[in-house]
Formats: sequence, structure tokens, C-alpha cells
Amino acid sequence: MARIAARAAKEALAERPDISGAPTRLAAPHASATVASGSARLGLNMELPYPTDLAQASCHVQRYVSERVALLTGLRVTEVTLAIERLVPADGLASRRVQ
Repeated sequence: MARIAARAAKEALAERPDISGAPTRLAAPHASATVASGSARLGLNMELPYPTDLAQASCHVQRYVSERVALLTGLRVTEVTLAIERLVPADGLASRRVQ
């Protein structure tokens, strides 16, 4: 279940047009899952590209992962907790200097 959630998180970022290209520079998401009584709670640790609307990107990832995991496993996903570990410059800002 955790592997499905991690893969779904990667897919969620890849389908967003406002951050095209950035997912290739992001570390793979890490996921955990707790399953009980036919439902699942998921935890995701991942990097997000910068700049982006963090609230919108987070909601998109949570919704996508919840729907995808439910579809593939048949379990009801009751919670998707997202921890953003790091923001990664999407356009090479890390290599620029201010003079």
C-alpha cells in the first residue's frame, strides 16, 4: 500500500502543468500506510518544486493519492498526511547568484 501511495504522489506532481520538468529533479516520495477495518491512513514525505502554490499543490497531491490508492486497492482512504521535506528550485535558481 505504501509503495502505491508513493508512486501515486509522483504521478500527481508529473501531471501538473505549472511544474512541468520539476518532478525529474525531486527525490522519490516516501510513504507509510496504516490499514484497519477496510480503511487506510497514509503518510507522505516528499519534496515540492519552488516556486509553486504550496497549498494548491499539497491539496492536489492528497486528493490524487487518496483517489488512486482507493481505486487500486479497494480500500477507503480516510486520511492523507503530507510532510514537505524540502523545496527544490524548479528553474535552476540554486545555480544563480545575486550580485
